[in-house]
Amino acid sequence: MKILSVEALSGLIRAHGIENYLRDLMSKLEQDFARWEEFNIIPRPAMHVPGGVLELMPVCDSTYYTFKYVNCHPKNPDTGLMTVVATGQLSEISTGYPLFFSEMTVLTALRTAATTALATKHLSRKDSHVLAIIGTGAQSEFLVKAIGLVRDITEVRFFDIDPKAMDKFESNCDGKPFALFRAGSVAEAVAGADIITTCTACKAHVDVLKNDWVKDGVHINGIGGDCPGKTELEVSILSRAKIVVEYFDQSIIEGEVQRWTKEEGKKNIYGELYEIIRGEKAGRTDAKDITLYDSVGIALEDYSVLTLTYELMQRYGVGMDVGCTPELHDPKNLMSVLM
Repeated sequence: MKILSVEALSGLIRAHGIENYLRDLMSKLEQDFARWEEFNIIPRPAMHVPGGVLELMPVCDSTYYTFKYVNCHPKNPDTGLMTVVATGQLSEISTGYPLFFSEMTVLTALRTAATTALATKHLSRKDSHVLAIIGTGAQSEFLVKAIGLVRDITEVRFFDIDPKAMDKFESNCDGKPFALFRAGSVAEAVAGADIITTCTACKAHVDVLKNDWVKDGVHINGIGGDCPGKTELEVSILSRAKIVVEYFDQSIIEGEVQRWTKEEGKKNIYGELYEIIRGEKAGRTDAKDITLYDSVGIALEDYSVLTLTYELMQRYGVGMDVGCTPELHDPKNLMSVLM
């Protein structure tokens, strides 16, 4: 099997081009969401531990099985560590053998951005030009780049409670084809925004975005709420919004909609993303609609990014061969490895 390191992935992305990669990934995501019933999908098992959460995200179709291990430890940056890191694997269904093992910290950032952009394409007004980013951590620049591929963004307004994170974001976005506005508060950042994207790490029910700040016609990407007890939006926003989730069974546990019972969720959630992508339900139908993409991140998105990356690894000759499974003359003689 092959190992894809962070360094190898970085070289692959540079060779292919990050914008080309994001466009290809959005196309792959659309194809995979469109064949929703072909996948065996379950809500991810999670272990809540002191300081964070550890999750495993498996999924398969008739060809490939993928899984991702991922954490979220909001206090990690205090000790110089990332809040979220991940690894993943792609295996063949026909034999069960692994094809490659991969870093997935960067791939998760890319697939989250691409899926968010896909939802934004279907749910935001086509004349949306002003993007507000609340939370300028590791995910933020990826989100801006991907959303900029589906909407003509002319201004990005941003805020974070950490001034150093805002400095980093501002530096990374310097020279980009949009104006930057460094806000002094969330309210100031979202004023006049057409698209509001929240991506914060605090593991608590926090009203990062207040109902009074949300005007008609706005599209909201709620990215940070991704486990029980963790939300970003004032609950009164939910009753005003047309809400789209990725996967009801997981979102009702982890998303903004976790504040509802399953019965309330089934009644009030507009639809799942695959229904919008397949055209079974319309996305935005009125310029005054408030739309909410309540994202938690699901294993199908990891499947899309892993299978796309595997195709590109073969094209560019990337990845290191490692003997992680025994090669035997007699497949029943495992002891021969040690003799």
